[in-house]
Amino acid sequence: MERNRKIPTKREMIEQLRSGKISLLPLSFRLLKGGPELGGNFRFDALVEASWRENTARFAVECKSLSTPKAFQDGLNFLKTTSLPKGYLPLLFLPFLSERQLQELEREGINGIDLCGNGVVVVPEMFAVFRSGEKNRFSSSAPIKNIYRKNSSMVGRVFLIRSGYETVQDVWAEINRRNTLVTRWDRKPMSLSTVSKALKTLEEDLITARKDTIRLLQPEGLLEKLRENYVPSTIKERVRLKVPEESVTIGELLMKLSQAIGLPLVAAGTSSVGQYAVMQRGDLFSIYCPRLERLLETLPGSQTDRFPNLELIETEDETVYFDARQEGGFWWASPVQVYLELMAGDKRDQETAEQVKSYILKNLQTVQE
Repeated sequence: MERNRKIPTKREMIEQLRSGKISLLPLSFRLLKGGPELGGNFRFDALVEASWRENTARFAVECKSLSTPKAFQDGLNFLKTTSLPKGYLPLLFLPFLSERQLQELEREGINGIDLCGNGVVVVPEMFAVFRSGEKNRFSSSAPIKNIYRKNSSMVGRVFLIRSGYETVQDVWAEINRRNTLVTRWDRKPMSLSTVSKALKTLEEDLITARKDTIRLLQPEGLLEKLRENYVPSTIKERVRLKVPEESVTIGELLMKLSQAIGLPLVAAGTSSVGQYAVMQRGDLFSIYCPRLERLLETLPGSQTDRFPNLELIETEDETVYFDARQEGGFWWASPVQVYLELMAGDKRDQETAEQVKSYILKNLQTVQE
């Protein structure tokens, strides 16, 4: 089958029913009425008939042109609460239905079909069909390709600091206030339009909801989305040194240099674990820095791979600096950044990540509706 096709409109989906292109073997579907011919007061998008051998059943169709979690839930809720025409059963029609969604439809007693060959249709004492596994042939309709990765992930991350905001502008302001490369470096603030588009996808994914306020619905679900889509930062250069520790600690030394040359420094997630969980940090202290050259000019010590105690990582990835926390004379990575870096590590790191996850959820500032 053709892959990554453009998302169809509702009218185009109804036309596929009309032309007999939709099937769920061994069932075949025939459009009885659909589109403008139904009349303005009719609450359903189409009426169809499914047949197998001598058996036929009729369905009132709710059609959605998106396959987002929100579109699925809205369609399901509509069919559960709306009176059906006499002699008709409910049917949800989407471009794509996942196996989990099909199972939920089956539990709710709602039928469903998609444009990819998946579906569940159950008519007692007549026929029962459940088909899944066909791939989604339609590209994402999200205005941002992946809002859970790279810079756009900061829109989601800000909801793991505080669970609700009054307006889009409030979300935008908080993101840029907590972006160290904006407040202490030369990076341009995230645009309001980028924040708005990311919020729309968060809402479609049922991670947030917008009523009187914009609020977080699924903190653990958001963390899981961030984990699934996490990719390590793009590193321009990595330098390891042996720095003398005499009258001041490495952290204190770095903080003084950071202030003197106007350069933001943040401990890497793996070096910030102790701020949020019980885990012994190794001898190597890793920090993120947007410009290594300026720091190396003033930093005492020698470059070496033999027993180094400081690792400088040059990256301009805004996410590693986002929501950095100042404590004990230094800036530490945010708990979310620590969690994501640990989850990308080995089994011991992942076990420690669970402590950090608990810290994030416990310290989430809950905002009432």
